[in-house]
Amino acid sequence: MVRTPTPDDKFSFGLWTVGWAAQDQFGQATRPALDPTEYLPHLAEAGAWGVTFHDDDVVPFGADDATREKGFADFKKAADAAGLTIEMVTTNLFSHPVFKDGGFTANDRSVRRFGLRKVIRNVDLAASLGATTFVMWGGREGSEYDGAKDVNAALDRYREGVDTVAAYIKEQGYDLKIALEPKPNEPRGDILLPTVGHALGFIAELEHGDIVGLNPETGHEQMAGLNYTHGIAQALWADKLFHIDLNGQRSIKYDQDLVFGHGDLLSAFFTVDLIENGFPGGGPTYDGPRHFDYKPSRTEGFEGVWDSARANMETYLLLAEKARAYRADPEVQEALESSGVLELSQPTLGEGESLSDLLADRAAFEDFDADTVGERNAGFVHLNQLAIRHLIG
Repeated sequence: MVRTPTPDDKFSFGLWTVGWAAQDQFGQATRPALDPTEYLPHLAEAGAWGVTFHDDDVVPFGADDATREKGFADFKKAADAAGLTIEMVTTNLFSHPVFKDGGFTANDRSVRRFGLRKVIRNVDLAASLGATTFVMWGGREGSEYDGAKDVNAALDRYREGVDTVAAYIKEQGYDLKIALEPKPNEPRGDILLPTVGHALGFIAELEHGDIVGLNPETGHEQMAGLNYTHGIAQALWADKLFHIDLNGQRSIKYDQDLVFGHGDLLSAFFTVDLIENGFPGGGPTYDGPRHFDYKPSRTEGFEGVWDSARANMETYLLLAEKARAYRADPEVQEALESSGVLELSQPTLGEGESLSDLLADRAAFEDFDADTVGERNAGFVHLNQLAIRHLIG
């Protein structure tokens, strides 16, 4: 039997997940929308530690200042009463028609200025609520037609927008970092910064990139046919994994937002293995929230909403238990050693060795027996089968 989640697990949910009324492009909502505060006690009862939201999830777009202030005050009060941490806040620059061509990269300059003001306003909100991460998902930053967007200018404007927000965070002294969330497509035909790699390249061009990192999502990377575990691994390697979104995805199709582990289960296992156990040879680790960005299926009523929330956490805990057993298994450690996985941590050039020393080492080339080494059995299949045994055995 799986244990009950605790605050130490840092399980967090977006309000837009359990709060999704299940309306899609082809059908009406199948669940009524509750007041935002009504979801919080149920999340806490299910075992969540944290909650996140877009500004428009709590207060309707265009609300006056008094309505806005009361809405967020009531939400904070309800979160505190439920014992939930508001660990991340984000801004909706994608729902209202004004953002149909983007927020930071819209061709219309007035829209970009409006979008920047909306973000700055919610950076202040995030800081006032004690959040430590501000996620930016550029869902409308893109195009359907290649001729409709000057990509060079769009990336300039994107950089301008993110750098302006980052500089403001520093000026205000906020304990807040920005996390960009890549996605290849949907709702736009093509979205700028589609993958972890694109976003890392973008961050390298920022003036204030030191406080800008990533919030990779399982389904977003897998929609592009990429390996999510590799994606968060590279973000960790670059010291840019500021937040994560976990869910389930089956192959290259629309963004399914399934329960975590209900898509590619083996990939989910290795994702949890990396998060909980770190790299086999040591290195940077992730200690942030385990944030679930999924959608309760449209077929479910409210009982199913909370069943699905618990399923995310239960699946994670089950995989964490199996991943710990996998790493502790002497046969796995022996397989890691014999497969050379642990040897990869050894520098190719020895300590103090120069290129000249390498060129002078006949064993490295002239006397190297490539044929014999090429015949060596890597044992990767056996190593993976050990993971399968721990996962389903």
